[in-house]
Amino acid sequence: MTIKQNLEYAIKMLNENDIEDARIKARTLLSYVLGKPKEYIIINLEQELEQENIFKKHIKELIEGKPLQYITQTQEFFGMQFYVDENVLIPQPDTEILVEAVIEIAKKEEKKIILDLCTGSGCIAISLSENIENSDITATDINKTALEIAKKNDKNKKIIFKQSDMFENLESEKFDIIVSNPPYIKTKVIESLEKDVQQEPKLALDGGEDGLKFYRAITENGYKYLNNDGYLCLEIGENQKEEVMELLKSNNYQDIYCKKDLAGNDRVIIAKYR
Repeated sequence: MTIKQNLEYAIKMLNENDIEDARIKARTLLSYVLGKPKEYIIINLEQELEQENIFKKHIKELIEGKPLQYITQTQEFFGMQFYVDENVLIPQPDTEILVEAVIEIAKKEEKKIILDLCTGSGCIAISLSENIENSDITATDINKTALEIAKKNDKNKKIIFKQSDMFENLESEKFDIIVSNPPYIKTKVIESLEKDVQQEPKLALDGGEDGLKFYRAITENGYKYLNNDGYLCLEIGENQKEEVMELLKSNNYQDIYCKKDLAGNDRVIIAKYR
């Protein structure tokens, strides 16, 4: 079969199985299999596809729920390409709002000693290190394999990575900003998520019975690791704004405010500790 015929087959199969953005995903996957830019596909539609079996295998994986990013092992975030696999959460555009907020604070207030909790692929820490001059960034994760992936993504080797269950292995270090996109989905809700999301590591999704397990740990202990007038910058899930703000207030954080994502949803909460 030609490239064109394989592409048409893939789009048809994906559409029949209610896979969103079928045409975009089929072209992206074909480009990956060929090891060529998407423009190559357009120019060579009538060429035989030698990798047909591999292409169809990956299409089957998409239909079965495997995220495209885990097949191609790459995801764009904040203008950079990050390696991802089944051991880390796939970086999402909404998290760029969190990164932008931290960059704004860091540059405006000269706060450059930063801790990234639950770093996963390292996308937050690395994006910050590439956009804040002379930053001093530490990134932690409980998952040793995730940390190896984050180190792989840190091509300029600017970040200190530590395996740690939240603050456990940080001793008496102090930071100007603590940033985190922690697991925040309620345990029971995970089972009802779309099948591609369920392919992502449960460790990076499960926020406990009420989804607030990690926010409690961060708000109750974060102040011990913050310099005076330090900031907590947290990504939150749907309908968690009020609960997370209440946790912050009850732990004596001040100047609390929320930023929305591009869809108008509450996405990032920022608070100061004096």
